[in-house]
Amino acid sequence: MGTIFSCCKNKAESLISSPENETPAAAAPSTILTFHSEKAWKEHWETNQNSTKLMVIHFTASWCGPCRFIEPVIKEFAAKFTDIMFAKIDIDELQSVAKEWKVEAVPTFVFVKKGIEVDKVVGANKEELEKKIGEQRF
Repeated sequence: MGTIFSCCKNKAESLISSPENETPAAAAPSTILTFHSEKAWKEHWETNQNSTKLMVIHFTASWCGPCRFIEPVIKEFAAKFTDIMFAKIDIDELQSVAKEWKVEAVPTFVFVKKGIEVDKVVGANKEELEKKIGEQRF
């Protein structure tokens, strides 16, 4: 099970590996952190922006059909790739954060290392997401 940050109003989605997504015993299960306030996001960003660990920021919206379609895929990837940080931001809740990352469509996935955007995927394309994760993971 993943860590739930109180700064995120306990809205983080803990993921448990299913048998087909077994992770090594030494690896901690991944968690998708969902942010509902700018303050919580900024705290997370300040804490993790210099990390060499890949962060995938998933920009979404509750009204977006493709976003709902890709949601199980993101959960699958978070369980499979436990060495990656996954963050989820609703563009309607945190418009300023979406604007800061130049999000123009949803879903948008921004790949970040050491505080720098290293890649981006726009749209609900499982194959492209998995390809980019593979390229940027290490």
